[in-house]
Amino acid sequence: QVQLVESGGGLVQAGGSLRLSCTASGRTFSPYVMGWFRQAPGKEREFVAGVSWIGGTTYYTDFVKGRFTISRDNAKKTVDLQMNSLKPEDTAVYYCASGLRIGARLPSQYDYWGQGTQVTVSS
Repeated sequence: QVQLVESGGGLVQAGGSLRLSCTASGRTFSPYVMGWFRQAPGKEREFVAGVSWIGGTTYYTDFVKGRFTISRDNAKKTVDLQMNSLKPEDTAVYYCASGLRIGARLPSQYDYWGQGTQVTVSS
């Protein structure tokens, strides 16, 4: 089994920054890719950013390019999401997940999920 635990969420003013972290545990943890998703109230869960576990290749959805940066530390089994220039529309619960293929952007392509961490951006 694999467990993912997110941390680092909170309340921030528009234009501010937050850094989310996801820590993985479990003897079978060996993903192809790690991703961050988010889900706002009444909306579907959407892809934010992903990073290939071995090569470190990163990819993002358009609305966070230039503002968010995903990174991973293989030795520590952590994946971080640095979020800068936050906007009120970034308010959501953010989830990390381990994925089944590099480049995956759909929730169905991820098999393990964390419990989520709330990010609230005030205007």
